[in-house]
Amino acid sequence: MSGPSPHADADGRTVPAVKYHGTGNDFLVVDADDAGDVPDRGAFAVHHCDRETGVEGADRTGADGVLFMDVTDDGTGDDGAEGVARATMTLVQPDASIAEMCGNGARCAAAWVRERTGADVVDLDTPAGVRRATVRADEDDDGETVTVEVEMGRPSFAPADVPLAGDREEPLVETDVEGLPVTAVDTGVPHAVAFVDDVDAVDLDAVAPAVRRAAAFPEGANVTLAADTGDGTFAQRTYERGVEGETLACGTGAVAVGAVARRLGLTDRAALAVSLPGGDLRITVPDDGPATLTGPATREFAVALSVPEADE
Repeated sequence: MSGPSPHADADGRTVPAVKYHGTGNDFLVVDADDAGDVPDRGAFAVHHCDRETGVEGADRTGADGVLFMDVTDDGTGDDGAEGVARATMTLVQPDASIAEMCGNGARCAAAWVRERTGADVVDLDTPAGVRRATVRADEDDDGETVTVEVEMGRPSFAPADVPLAGDREEPLVETDVEGLPVTAVDTGVPHAVAFVDDVDAVDLDAVAPAVRRAAAFPEGANVTLAADTGDGTFAQRTYERGVEGETLACGTGAVAVGAVARRLGLTDRAALAVSLPGGDLRITVPDDGPATLTGPATREFAVALSVPEADE
């Protein structure tokens, strides 16, 4: 596939990027070798992720974040295990903040690394820790979409891990926060999960901001609505901090739904399916190991992106 146009060294310079999405959760991926030409990553993300004026695509304008990727081992075995690539993933969100972890972003990042190195197993260094991703192309693969499974770490309800405000010692479970009965869990990033009868019957944009910024969450929280749809399946909608709006999918949120469902006794299954506006994800939440997230990662297009001034 042809890449984006070359860099321009004068005013109006550009850097190459590739647009990916994981179940509708979309990202611009920039190689660290090119990121040196981006003096202000926050301004870059704010500029190109804007849903009205950002990068133009066939279906949607803007993105849910920019993934800056640094491949530190291509999987040849010189620096690590043979056949296992390693890369540092830094997600800069549309408000210029950095997210500790993103499940769908990790799947897109792994697909990007595989495209460049050929490695089917990728260890991603994130602020939340190392996350191993396994990439596989299905037999009916269209050349653009692969399936990626990511190890997501162990969900934690511990107040210090979420984190919760003050010196609270007990987990926050089905407690009223700004009108929603939420359970707080860390799945790489904090989530306030509320089980409701019908996720589509709730005006998420109206109720979520107050919960996202509630005093109970000193670092903020993603707000996730969930509904038990039977037989180990759940519906989900998530309002994401940093995006400051609803996304079509949230991988850390899907794991949070599974972890909270098990905590509340809604299911005793470890393998679950979660349905989101952008599609379906599979998760596992075992008792004695890390959670996993599995779903598609789709390459959309390559593009040359302008480098905005830092104050833009």
